[in-house]
Amino acid sequence: MTDIGADKGFPRVPGSEPYRGEVDQPTGTPTTGHEWDGIKELNTPMPRWWLWVFYATHVFALAYMILYPSIPLLRDGTTGLLGWHSRSEVAQDLSAAETERAALYAQIRDLPVEEIVKNDELRETAFRGGFSAFKVNCVQCHGADASGSPGFANLQDDDWIWGGTLADIQTTITHGVRFAGDEETRYSEMPAFGRDGILERPQIQAVARHVLALSKSGEEDAEGAELYVQNCASCHGEGGEGSREMGAPKLNDAVWLYSSALTDIERQINSPRHGAMPAWGQRLDPATIKQLTVYVHELGGGEASTEEDAATQ
Repeated sequence: MTDIGADKGFPRVPGSEPYRGEVDQPTGTPTTGHEWDGIKELNTPMPRWWLWVFYATHVFALAYMILYPSIPLLRDGTTGLLGWHSRSEVAQDLSAAETERAALYAQIRDLPVEEIVKNDELRETAFRGGFSAFKVNCVQCHGADASGSPGFANLQDDDWIWGGTLADIQTTITHGVRFAGDEETRYSEMPAFGRDGILERPQIQAVARHVLALSKSGEEDAEGAELYVQNCASCHGEGGEGSREMGAPKLNDAVWLYSSALTDIERQINSPRHGAMPAWGQRLDPATIKQLTVYVHELGGGEASTEEDAATQ
């Protein structure tokens, strides 16, 4: 054994015997005295360049914390001595984008929605803006992909209760459905045929079977057909074609707002559920509503406003 305490500069604990370690012969490096299964730990010092880099990172970090926004209350909150923060850059980028798109948004705000869709650049801008507005305001009910859910309309199909033209969609978005705070809101109400004693339970079951037959999902029911004509045809039409003027949905297709199960149809006839939609005209600016209108109209089920529009689609 070699006493390497003096010649290698190892610190000694006062009052203790110096460590008399050994030197690893192949490398000439002293050991620490630790050994595991015959493997000895070498006391290899860190490279000098690595230590200088390590110290430099501490100096850099300290300077960065002072100059840039890292230390609260150092200067105006977390601004840093240089006065820079990422919020100002984001604000500048947003301002530049708004300036660049200002002319397009001004046209969207001022033009009728029917004219917007005739201009490719305006339509594309409105569609993308409507997509963003939809994600913020509409996905909670209609879903992220606008496919709806039980009680909330699917906006991707071509089945419309109030109409699917640009003007129809804009009116529905602006004034909502059954929204108490808007005098021009879309409004319709189906009688509670069972709860109010208009029909008995067997009669309700017969009408439900006839409704399924109208949608080609069930067998004909003579009693139900007669009761339907007496109680339902005035709104939904004799063939179940519905009425947009009255807000009565079609019953002769396979699109269901709630469910096509016979028990659910009976429940709706007995004590109907009436959904509601906010009047977004009270919450969103006209340009945003027009963008939402264009977006919903182009999801797949939008209808042409005139015969001329239909010919160009």
